[in-house]
Amino acid sequence: MKTLEAHNRTLAATWSTGLPARAGAGFKTQHADQILTDDYRIGFLEVHAENYMGAGGHPHRILTRMRADFPLSIHGVGLSIGSPSGLDSEHLNRLKTVVDRYQPEQVSEHLAWSTHDNHFFNDLLPVPYNEATLSRVCDHISKVQETLGRTILLENPSTYIAFEAATMSETDFIRAIVQRTGCGLLLDVSNIHVSATNHAYSRLDYLASFPLEHVREIHLAGHATDEDDLGAPLLIDSHDRAVDDIVWALYTEVLARTGPLPTLIEWDNDVPDWPILKAEAQRAEKILDRFATFANPRLRHAG
Repeated sequence: MKTLEAHNRTLAATWSTGLPARAGAGFKTQHADQILTDDYRIGFLEVHAENYMGAGGHPHRILTRMRADFPLSIHGVGLSIGSPSGLDSEHLNRLKTVVDRYQPEQVSEHLAWSTHDNHFFNDLLPVPYNEATLSRVCDHISKVQETLGRTILLENPSTYIAFEAATMSETDFIRAIVQRTGCGLLLDVSNIHVSATNHAYSRLDYLASFPLEHVREIHLAGHATDEDDLGAPLLIDSHDRAVDDIVWALYTEVLARTGPLPTLIEWDNDVPDWPILKAEAQRAEKILDRFATFANPRLRHAG
């Protein structure tokens, strides 16, 4: 019988290369007609898995049509990989049904938890970075990958509090997850900026210690600015506005280290008309083009 480590190495060797190293957009059904008729062909589309867990209906008809023309990434927001209560097997099976139905190029989830004692919280809550949490998260990721029959990407979180129970850094925690499970990573550049501001650490130091060689997709999104009770800046990962210039600069720094990678523009609240979302994707595409001659990171890291 294969050991868990051998199984994870086998999964890691099955990476799809279907997502192009272009800019994509989070798909909203109100944009479908404009996307299909636009002379600008978006690089790929990404959907939240939970929006397609019903058996049929209009959303499936639209997504089936979009899938015929565009590469697809499926992004989960409710699997609760960090939950101390374990994975919801029914939710995981529904996710598998969606993945089997649409055969996306990539599947991703968050390093977070959102369920407890049969209650669902409409938020992505952080986990303490210690050995007990690491073992639990790795067990859950391995179960997800076993069920789906493919590797998934894990997204770095945006955080607002730190745990006294933490015994390792976020980047060390994420690196250990990759080493134990063979999963890949989704680097949310906006989350780096949000967390670094909220916890007063260096964005570039975080980036320097992040396992960039395992990143297979990038997310960019807008954030809201607030203040905490002491008057210090507090950023909220709101996904309700254009990407900030500081995040664009950090994104450029990431690509300088990795080469071009599939890059998604996330805009989930106060969703604008398609031309505005398209303009954000085109801005990312122009930056990607600057690194077009960069060695393919998958090939570079394979050695």
